[in-house]
Amino acid sequence: MTRSSRKGNHRSSKKRITFMLAPVVAAGVAVPLMYSAGAATPSEVSRDCAEDAAALENCEFVDVQVKRNNLGPNKRVSTPSDNCGATTALEKNFSVSTSVVRSITLEDGFVAAADSKLGNSFFEIGAKFNTTEFNLERDDTGTGFDFSRTDKVQPDHIGFFMWSEKRTDVSGYLKATYKEEQNGQKVFFSPSEGARTVHVFYPQILKNGTPDGRLWLRNVKCGTPEAEEVQGASSPQSAEIRAESQQPGFGEGGANVTDVEIPLSEIPAP
Repeated sequence: MTRSSRKGNHRSSKKRITFMLAPVVAAGVAVPLMYSAGAATPSEVSRDCAEDAAALENCEFVDVQVKRNNLGPNKRVSTPSDNCGATTALEKNFSVSTSVVRSITLEDGFVAAADSKLGNSFFEIGAKFNTTEFNLERDDTGTGFDFSRTDKVQPDHIGFFMWSEKRTDVSGYLKATYKEEQNGQKVFFSPSEGARTVHVFYPQILKNGTPDGRLWLRNVKCGTPEAEEVQGASSPQSAEIRAESQQPGFGEGGANVTDVEIPLSEIPAP
C-alpha cells in the first residue's frame, strides 16, 4: 500500500445555505405579539441578517446547544476502479480528494458574507468551541485533502473511496437589533428567542490541518444494483452528488458491499 501527496488543498467556497423554516412560522400559529403588523417577522429578521441590511444596528447568532463529532454526508471521493470479471485481487491507484467548509442552515438562498455582522458572529462562535484535539473551520475558506494511494480491489468488485467529515453542530437563533424602533422595540428574533433551529456546521480540523472524519475503501460486488449505481455516475462530480444522497454509511452497505476504514494518520497533511 503506497500513497503520495500531490498538494495541500485550500479552497474557497461559499457557505452552503439550506432551507429550514421554523415550526412556529410554518404553522402560522402562536406568533408572539411583537411580530404584529409593522414589526419585523422572523423571516424578515433572517433575511435582514443574511443581507446585512442597513436598517440593522447589529445581528448575532446566539448559540443554545452544541453537538460535537457529528458525521456529515457520505461522499464518494475517488473515481471507481473496475475489477469486474477478475478472479484475483488487483492493486489499483486511486486519486482521493475532497474539501470541507462551514455550512449554515438559515433560509433558502441566503448567504451571510464573512465581513457582515452575522458573518462575524459565526466566526466568533467558532472560536468559542475549539478544543485541544481540533480546531473549527470558522470562515468560508475550505480546507481538505488531495493525494494518491494504492489499494487492492477485490476480485469481481468495483473499488472507490468514501468520506464522511466530522462536524460540530452549533444550534441556536438569530438576534437582530434595529436602528429604529418598530412597534416600540428594537430587538427581534428568528425564529424565536431560545430556539435551536438555526444550525451552523463547523468542520473539525485536526491540529496538523487535516479534516477530521472517516475515510474508507469500499468494494462493491459487480453485477449488483449497488455496482450499477456506481457505474451509472457519468463523472466524478456527479458521483459525489449521488453519493451524498444515496450512499450508505460505513458498514451499512449490506451483503454486496465491503468497507475498510483508513486511519486518519495515513492522510497526508495539507
